[in-house]
Amino acid sequence: MKFKRVFLIVLDSLGIGNARDAAKFGDEGTDTFLHITEKMPSFSIPNMEKLGMGNLKHLKGVSPVEKPLAKYYALNEASNGKDTMTGHWEMMGIKTEKPFITFTDTGFPPELIQELEEKTGRKVIGNKAASGTEIIEELGEEQLRTGSMIVYTSADSVLQIAAPEDPKYFGLEELYKDCEIAREITMKDEWRVGRVIARPYVGEKRGEFKRTSNRHDLALKPPTKTVLNYLEEAGLSVISIGKINDIFVGEGINKAIHSRSSVEGMEQCIAVAKDEDFKGLCFVNLVDFDALYGHRRDPIGYGEEIQRFDEKLGELLSVLKEDDLLMLTADHGNDPTFSGTDHTREQVPLLVYHKGIAGGQGEEQDSFGVIGASVADNFSVSLPSELIGKSLYKEF
Repeated sequence: MKFKRVFLIVLDSLGIGNARDAAKFGDEGTDTFLHITEKMPSFSIPNMEKLGMGNLKHLKGVSPVEKPLAKYYALNEASNGKDTMTGHWEMMGIKTEKPFITFTDTGFPPELIQELEEKTGRKVIGNKAASGTEIIEELGEEQLRTGSMIVYTSADSVLQIAAPEDPKYFGLEELYKDCEIAREITMKDEWRVGRVIARPYVGEKRGEFKRTSNRHDLALKPPTKTVLNYLEEAGLSVISIGKINDIFVGEGINKAIHSRSSVEGMEQCIAVAKDEDFKGLCFVNLVDFDALYGHRRDPIGYGEEIQRFDEKLGELLSVLKEDDLLMLTADHGNDPTFSGTDHTREQVPLLVYHKGIAGGQGEEQDSFGVIGASVADNFSVSLPSELIGKSLYKEF
């Protein structure tokens, strides 16, 4: 073991273009990070820059440096998909061959909606692809009046249920229960949805509705054990921050920390680095890049969020110890300058830093699985052959 603590941070959707098979997914020409920087009037990420982000990728406002502090790689996705679960699962060794089903064009089939209404006792309204904030504005007053469920989807494989937190209208307990019912229904192979998401909100009239941080994701359980399971079985700590616990349905995680925002997620990561003496992995997802800016096609907001992350990254770097390893990556792209609101098939960056590393460029990799394989190798944890990914540990 070279590193006692590993910090793996996923900048959700921060792709870097150049996917070999982008055309297969209808995503030729997408490049999340580059196109964001091109839309920014000014852009500065000094901490990512000194790690070598400008060496890995040509970006407006981000210069290559003579002596990058990190080892940097471009990773290709091996799985058949471009969603959150597929990307995160691949990091931890699972190659997904059959993509999750999406219902973007037609909404959910009548048979699914009928079963959901029968089992919850509530009428469904909506049932279309929509922005969560927009569909609540459109249907929130009707929901408050009738007690119906707002059901919607997106370009992802998700079934989302929006409802007011106030128990006199609906309540969190009821919302979570109805999402559990939806999760059970959508386990059927013909309706194989990646995630069911509870989307609570507050407010009593149009213009005042606001979603809260009490979102809850119900994901499919990974089909096999992942690197996280093998780390936990070896007696190591596996700490999750943000939606990691939801993505893996708690599998292989022995401490979960909920985040209300990506900035808070970084603050929680910094607190763990400063205050917690553990041996193992701290796995962080920063979802706001994707949820608030990528899907909403807001390149300026996305760029500003990256800059906020970079400030917190500086704080994290200042508290890392000699035997800490930091890995920065992404799970897919979501080019906010591209048509539609879907994720985009792109390569993702991997920046690897510790205080003694010889920075520089590493070879382009064929899967995200190199991440989990490298973490396991550091802790001398053996992995079964069905998990993908070769270890890069010796390069660190």
